[in-house]
Amino acid sequence: MKPFMDKDFLLSTETAKILYHDYAAKMPIIDYHCHINPEEIAKDRSFDTITQVWLGGDHYKWRQMRSNGIDEKYITGDASDIEKFEKWAETLQKAIGNPLYHWSHLELQRYFDYFGTLGAKNAEEVFKLCNEKLSQPEMSVRGLIKQSNVETICTTDDPIDSLEWHKAIAEDSSFDVKVLPAWRPDKAMNLEKPEYLDYLAKLESVSGVKIASFADLKEALKIRLEFFHSMGCKVSDHALNYVMYKPATEEEIEAIFAKRLAGGSISDMEELQFKTAFMVFVGKEYNRLGWVMQLHYGTKRDNNVFRYNQLGADTGFDCINTEGSSAELANFLNALNSSDELPKTIIYSLNPTDNAAIGTVLGCFQDATAVGKIQQGSAWWFNDHKVGMTEQMTSLANLGLLANFVGMLTDSRSFLSYTRHEYFRRILCDLIGTWVENGEYPNDIEFLGQMVQDISYNNTKRYFGF
Repeated sequence: MKPFMDKDFLLSTETAKILYHDYAAKMPIIDYHCHINPEEIAKDRSFDTITQVWLGGDHYKWRQMRSNGIDEKYITGDASDIEKFEKWAETLQKAIGNPLYHWSHLELQRYFDYFGTLGAKNAEEVFKLCNEKLSQPEMSVRGLIKQSNVETICTTDDPIDSLEWHKAIAEDSSFDVKVLPAWRPDKAMNLEKPEYLDYLAKLESVSGVKIASFADLKEALKIRLEFFHSMGCKVSDHALNYVMYKPATEEEIEAIFAKRLAGGSISDMEELQFKTAFMVFVGKEYNRLGWVMQLHYGTKRDNNVFRYNQLGADTGFDCINTEGSSAELANFLNALNSSDELPKTIIYSLNPTDNAAIGTVLGCFQDATAVGKIQQGSAWWFNDHKVGMTEQMTSLANLGLLANFVGMLTDSRSFLSYTRHEYFRRILCDLIGTWVENGEYPNDIEFLGQMVQDISYNNTKRYFGF
């Protein structure tokens, strides 16, 4: 029997152990998509308790606690930090086969030097141990980032954001980690939302453009794109239900936008037509600026309306959306490619059955302008586990070039989640090691070691231009 999560955790062959320990483990981290708060980095926040850094805002854990019948008081309610931690420990003990079990124990090992297991019986002991460790100066936000060997972080930022905290971080010579903005224009696109006109008023204010037409909206966004670019932004991100492609004429789009400005209702088809025009516009702008476009789709959000009305978005009530098709994805990319304005693009679907479809779409739009110009993103969200990562990388290897993959990102709100890169790298090395020991690829350790270092770090650095 193997020991619990020892140094060879998830490494089942000798080749895998060599690839991980001698090559992958030492590579820096580029976290090119996450949801951490740049203000907390600028102010170098410290945490009073493990509950604050572990359970605050982590809807992955909240979902599992609800699955364990825990009252909302102990999840997002007013229970004390120790009470919430105890309920999480009680839940974690049951989470066999769930990535949260591995992530949580990796975090306990790497940041708190605790190599035991966490459960209901020892929750108070571990709570006190972690809190004592958190009181040390090196456990502040910046300390956690530095000890995680993080080189670059891209946050998630709205076009109206001032980026004041990014500016403060960049001007602070005592902290050498790059913290760059990433452009997330969902609110500017989602004209069906009841708060859309209020958002446009804010966009008008920061851009100085009176938005009375779709042409005006594009002009306002161009001004903000240039501002983000001046602040070091190199990447966009889009949260889509699915990748739609419903083209319409310029006149039709202007009519749809005018109707919405006047307070009129928009049909489902008009919504999709407008969003198609919006995405084609911003895609061309990303190409002009040399940015990477990220498409996250296949999500149906805020399904539990009762809880959404109580707690708001991003609180653990989203699921996989099966709408859309690879044909629409291909049509969208083709609309940009037909005028030679397709930017480097990373495609993620929450639906794991889309892996092969994405893999076939990628090959239609690769060219010599960038190695691996169109990427399949790492296993995302509900797929962010051993099986999901293995299936995503296997599919990518079957249909494309795994060696050119840009690897892992946290997509997280937690400063402890950098261990997900370790988790990913161990799974990557085990997958490749298994192929080698099965005689499916030569045992060329020098080349294989370079490959896992590229996937872990080098490909990402080259692809984004960090």
